[in-house]
Amino acid sequence: MECRKFEITLISASDLEDVRKLFKMKVHARVSIGSNPNTEKRSPTDKHGEINPAWNFSMKYTISEWMIQHPNDMLVIKLYCKRKLGDRYIGEVHMSMKELYEYSYASGGSAIMTCPVHKGSAQSQGVLRFSYRFGERVAIDKLVLAESIAGWSMC
Repeated sequence: MECRKFEITLISASDLEDVRKLFKMKVHARVSIGSNPNTEKRSPTDKHGEINPAWNFSMKYTISEWMIQHPNDMLVIKLYCKRKLGDRYIGEVHMSMKELYEYSYASGGSAIMTCPVHKGSAQSQGVLRFSYRFGERVAIDKLVLAESIAGWSMC
């Protein structure tokens, strides 16, 4: 099976919708790839930036080569405001893994993106800034893959 390393660094967001009028917004992000809920990873919560959070937090995945050849597999980044009664949804960014790969191909497999944050079908307020990079394609033996899947996901 052919796979690649994929690393994403959530840099910051700016001008987000203030979903918490009485108290400070404390924003975190949840990142997933494809439709598999087991791939979701969470950033630390920014407690000081409010509508302009900054994380500079990296997450690593191993993805199958198939994901960058078909436009249906998406990188999904959802933003939430932390609350005691349950996190409040702010908005999200969706990008096709194929589009991300094609965009970064000319610069050696890495790029920095600034994307509008959407809430439902409408564009919400604010933008999200992140960087990412794709590693070289490698063939992984299924036995080795089964043994190492605990540390990585998606391949």
